[in-house]
Amino acid sequence: MTKDMTKGNPIKLILGFCMPMLFGSLFQQLYNMVDSIIVSKYVGNNAFAGVGSVGPVCFLIIGTALGTCSGFAIPIAQQFGAEKYSQMRKTIYNANFLSAVIAAVLTITTVIFCRPLLRFMNTTPDTFEYAYSYLRILFIGIPVTILYNMLASTLRALGDSKTPLKYLLIASCLNVVFDMLFIVKFHLGVSGAALATILSQLISGILCLIYVMKMPILGYNKGEKVLDKTIMKNVLSIGLPMAFQFSITAIGTMILQAAVNSLGTEYVGAMSAGGKIQNLIAQPMETIGVTMATFGGQNLGAGKNERIHKGVRQAFFALICYTVVISAVIFCFGDTFASLFLNKKESNFNLMTEHAGYFLRLSSIFYPTLAVVYFFRNILQGLGFSAVTMLAGLTELICRSIVAFAFVSSFGYNAVCLASPFAWAAAGALLIGLYFFEMRKVDAVAKGNCRYKCRC
Repeated sequence: MTKDMTKGNPIKLILGFCMPMLFGSLFQQLYNMVDSIIVSKYVGNNAFAGVGSVGPVCFLIIGTALGTCSGFAIPIAQQFGAEKYSQMRKTIYNANFLSAVIAAVLTITTVIFCRPLLRFMNTTPDTFEYAYSYLRILFIGIPVTILYNMLASTLRALGDSKTPLKYLLIASCLNVVFDMLFIVKFHLGVSGAALATILSQLISGILCLIYVMKMPILGYNKGEKVLDKTIMKNVLSIGLPMAFQFSITAIGTMILQAAVNSLGTEYVGAMSAGGKIQNLIAQPMETIGVTMATFGGQNLGAGKNERIHKGVRQAFFALICYTVVISAVIFCFGDTFASLFLNKKESNFNLMTEHAGYFLRLSSIFYPTLAVVYFFRNILQGLGFSAVTMLAGLTELICRSIVAFAFVSSFGYNAVCLASPFAWAAAGALLIGLYFFEMRKVDAVAKGNCRYKCRC
């Protein structure tokens, strides 16, 4: 099931690798939407707003964990492309050990500081307990999340995007079943939604682990199951900057969410509904980006720089075509889509729907800049330049913070709606420049120009 992306038509390989992941991501978003709709219909709009308001906190913690797993997989992809299989297995062993340590630290820390995080975000009183009940269970389940995502990232590094999809589909279906069981039958409210997520992830993680243990290429030989400080340092040098990148972006989103919370529950619910739609349409952008990280990592390991350039041109053109079409669709029908997440029987339905539609229309104009961020951030990370992508993350943090602290008090919801597009545009411009700068160094080293000794 592994796939060598260093040979064959680049765009055909990229799309072939991308489509299973995209299908899985869209399916995952759809079951997350079902999860939200069940909460809205059976618990209420305030509960939906409470769960939606913790999105930035989840992105901070869970995103940090996922960024770490993705970063750990990059040297695995590079070693697979270079056909250094023994070194690859050693890297996987050390990466798994580090993942377990990080999971323990994150779980303990987040459970302790769950309430202070929500207070920092100005969570509204009528949504606070909903948010806390949901978030605490997700934090307890961090080891489960890391288990599945470390295994999935490893398989994708080897060119296998279909197996993670299979287990993701199983988790998605189980999540909906557990939602109905815990929320509708047992009346566990938002806690039931969180339990459903963790339990379904646990089952998919165990199934993925069983599969990985049976793969011949990942069968350890004598002397490969050793903790190596040099390997750990290399893995952490890529994984931690990617984790930090997620953290920086999430902190900016948290600051902005705190500003939204100060506007009232109707605005929180509107942003939650609009955010669900935005997450769905961003999945192709993110999936192509993740694909490019694997494509770039394998081809860099194989020393095929021209192939990297060709793949980048072809994939970016395909991504922009998608973005233009989806921007037009969301601009015209965003409020209709957002209304699906809200309970029509409650008095604040019309107001939330109106605010959500306004947010989506403004954001859709800037979706091409969001595509740039996903694409060039991931290709840079796949080439081993995780550290420089933190500059883009810092740019996003600064932009969102400026809006939250300087403009929301004066311009209210308009400022909130434009904060992320402003951040995307600034970060996207920076990432494009960083990509061409770093690729010049890579090309120079390939041609024997030792001016860039750090890459020799």
